[in-house]
Amino acid sequence: MADKKAAAGTNKSEEIRKLARSMKEKGEKPRPVVIVSTLKKHGIDVAPAQVSIVLKKMGFRPRKRRKTAAAVKAGGTAARKASAGHAGVSIDDLIAAKKIVGQLGGTDRALAAIAALKRFES
Repeated sequence: MADKKAAAGTNKSEEIRKLARSMKEKGEKPRPVVIVSTLKKHGIDVAPAQVSIVLKKMGFRPRKRRKTAAAVKAGGTAARKASAGHAGVSIDDLIAAKKIVGQLGGTDRALAAIAALKRFES
């Protein structure tokens, strides 16, 4: 209980700065999650956003995150599908259609085959 009363009168930003400096002197990288948990043990409640702002003003920049392989792959296929311009037709669909047209011997024969297929579907 005494810790909370003592913590109420402290300057939270100054406590964040002190802890960040001591971490840097030890060779550790000051991270908001670590600082929040350490200060919480001392009875000082701070938000991770506040810690991030104080660290940024001190010159600590957040680390850049790499894109995962799945995110890079998903971004590439989404861009290919979105750039087709026609509703429901992607570039991948057009490439597949071109291969089929080549196999059938031209667009006229491909359209005739599609018309015949459409009659069987209904």
